[in-house]
Amino acid sequence: MRKTPVTIRPFERQDVGAVLVLMRALAVFEGYDDRFRVTEADIVEHGLGPSPRFGVFVAEAEGAVVGIAVHYLIPWTYDLKPVVVLKELYVAEPARGMAVGHALVERLRKYASGIGASTIKWTVLRSNTPAKAFYRALGGRPDEIWEMWHLDIAE
Repeated sequence: MRKTPVTIRPFERQDVGAVLVLMRALAVFEGYDDRFRVTEADIVEHGLGPSPRFGVFVAEAEGAVVGIAVHYLIPWTYDLKPVVVLKELYVAEPARGMAVGHALVERLRKYASGIGASTIKWTVLRSNTPAKAFYRALGGRPDEIWEMWHLDIAE
């Protein structure tokens, strides 16, 4: 593991281009880049507007954004506590091995704890064995009760 200092912080307007690059890289990795429609304007409008729909923690190393943790909130569920959803976690290839992913998840965990959330939820591609090992090492585990379902809405 390399020892380059990494700073984790909420994203700001000047990070939007780098966030979009990493979001797109994740879309390529996960195989939906042909349907990826997010623009910088979307990130600004929905992430930095007066009522943000999502947040992003960015990992910065040597002056560059090298990782992102995109998250949003489910305000409350059966226990009246919020749930934080980790929508996207991605670390740029050159920054892997620097514990950037660990630092991003730890920052998200502190955020979730600070708002009184009961849990952090996320999905993982069935085939992404390294990610599953990473999440297990952090204390995460697959949900043994619930499975992911979806209903496509035609445009």
